[in-house]
Amino acid sequence: MSNSFYGPLEDVAGDAGYSGHPPRMGFFTDTSVCIGCKACEVACKEWNGVPDDGFDLLGMSFDNTGMLGANSWRHVAFVEQERPGAVSPEPVDLGLPSFDLPGAGSGAEARTDFRWLMSSDVCKHCTHAGCLDVCPTGALFRTEFGSVVVQPDICNGCGYCVSGCPYGVIDRREDDGRAWKCTLCYDRLRDGLEPACAKACPTDSIQFGQLDELRERAARRVDALHEAGVTEARLYGESPDDGVGGDGAFFLLLDEPEVYGLPPDPVVPTRHAGSMWKFAGMAASALAAAAVSVFFGRGRR
Repeated sequence: MSNSFYGPLEDVAGDAGYSGHPPRMGFFTDTSVCIGCKACEVACKEWNGVPDDGFDLLGMSFDNTGMLGANSWRHVAFVEQERPGAVSPEPVDLGLPSFDLPGAGSGAEARTDFRWLMSSDVCKHCTHAGCLDVCPTGALFRTEFGSVVVQPDICNGCGYCVSGCPYGVIDRREDDGRAWKCTLCYDRLRDGLEPACAKACPTDSIQFGQLDELRERAARRVDALHEAGVTEARLYGESPDDGVGGDGAFFLLLDEPEVYGLPPDPVVPTRHAGSMWKFAGMAASALAAAAVSVFFGRGRR
C-alpha cells in the first residue's frame, strides 16, 4: 500500500498475522471546521456504553471533559486565544437614538480579538503502539483494520499500557482498575459501518476512511487553506517518519500541537527496546565471561 505523498505505509495488520485483510482504516480530524458541538462525545458514549465521567466545566470553559481517559474516549478541546491588534470596524448608523457614555470613543479602535480553537481528540491507533508492546497478558491486540483494541475481560489492570502511550490516551477506571480507550468502533467496522463519532459529526470535521486516502485528502485540504491565506494550517500525526511511525488518527491543526495539548514530537517508549535488550545481552555475556575468567584464574593460582 502506498501513496504519492508519504511513500509506503506499514502493513500493520499483515505484521500482526492477518492475511487478506481489509485496508488500514483511520480518522482524519479537520479542526478548522470543528464547531465544538460535542456530538462525537455523546455518540461515543451512547454506542460504546462509556460511563458518565461527571459534569465539571473546569472553571469558565465549555470543555467539561478536560482530557482523554477511561471514561472519555473522545474529548473536544476548547482553546480560547487572544489575538491583540485587531481593529474594530466603523460603527454602522442604524438610525437609533444615540447616547453619550462616559469614556466612549468613536471611529475604529484597536481591540483584542478572540478565537476558539476546537478539536476532537481520540486515541491515535499508532503504527508502533507502545501500549501494545508492553501489555503482558495480550489484552491489547491489533485488529484486521489496523486499529488497537483492549479486551477488558483479559486485562489484569497492571497499568503498563498507561505509561507506554506517548499521548497519555489510555487510562484505567477507578472501580475495577482495567484499561479502556477508543476501539475505533471495532464492532461497527466488522458490520461495514463507520464509527459512531464520525457518523454523528455534523460538519465532517471527523472523517473516517482508508488511511492512505485520508492522507491524500488532508494534504489537499492544507494546500487549499494555504492558498486561502490560512498559512498556520498544518498536519499532525500523518507522517510515517515520526516517532510512532504515523498515527491511525491524525489532525489538521491551526496552531502548534502544544496549544491543543498534544506532544510536539511523540516517541513510542518502546522504540529502542530491541536494541536495549541486545546491548543488555552483550553486557551480560561480557560479565559472565569476566566471572568465568576470574574463577579459573584463581583456580590456577
